[in-house]
Amino acid sequence: MSALQEFKKFAMQGNVIDLAVGIVIGAAFSKIVTSLVEDIITPTVLTPALKAAKLSDLSQLVIPGTAIKYGNFLSNIISFVIVAASLFIIIRLINIAKKNEPAPPPVPKEASSTDALLVEIRDLLKNKS
Repeated sequence: MSALQEFKKFAMQGNVIDLAVGIVIGAAFSKIVTSLVEDIITPTVLTPALKAAKLSDLSQLVIPGTAIKYGNFLSNIISFVIVAASLFIIIRLINIAKKNEPAPPPVPKEASSTDALLVEIRDLLKNKS
């Protein structure tokens, strides 16, 4: 098997495709959360604090005399909390949905050849009696 064919087989496996879809959706979700934090939450929650500090942007929050921008750090923490809470809720809903699904019926196990022979012998002995 050539390396190209082997790679094609690997890339077409379900797990790889599922992972790729998850990454794309995650990137899009990240943009939504970033916009939510920077465009909605930050202005409504932190605007009074920024006005008190006489700043117009969260990125201007720095420790005096250093290059440490704790405003961006706060924004990233808020984004992380929102993403983590969203994922928790989604996974919780999925788990609840899985609990409500009926369990698949148990698959009867196929008798081994020894068991099949013993059943035949038993049936033959019953028929003789």
